[in-house]
Amino acid sequence: MGTHIGKGIFAGFVATLVLSALMVMKGMMGLMPDLNAIKMLTAMAHGFMGTPAVPLVGWLLHFMIGTLAWGILFALLFKRIPGSSSTAKGLAFGTAAWLLMMVMVMPMAGAGFFGLHLGIGAPVATLMLHWIFGAVLGAVYGKLLGHRRLVVTHTHA
Repeated sequence: MGTHIGKGIFAGFVATLVLSALMVMKGMMGLMPDLNAIKMLTAMAHGFMGTPAVPLVGWLLHFMIGTLAWGILFALLFKRIPGSSSTAKGLAFGTAAWLLMMVMVMPMAGAGFFGLHLGIGAPVATLMLHWIFGAVLGAVYGKLLGHRRLVVTHTHA
């Protein structure tokens, strides 16, 4: 089990790197400036734990959540997550993580249920980002496990 957790952590780190690059690009393009996960995490950590209100805290939390929390949880739940491939399991996991964020984290951050205080684009944008995260998480984890893509062939009689 320990090696699977290590693989989950590595896959979570890679998926978090990809997600982070997309978040930075979104910010550079000026898309949905109010939807800033790093600012939200920084403010929440400052408010709940008294950490310094600097972006480094938000980035550290972002990487800890994506790498450790989601990576380990994905490895532990992998066999139970629905899906016919590692990537499909990652997408299902990403969807569940998104739902958790929408009903718990967004309200705690003051963004409202499903982040709707930020506009209707917030739940849509965050779902897309969670799907990308989940797909990368699942694909990398599956590759580390040695899973090969399933190829279905049909034979005709």
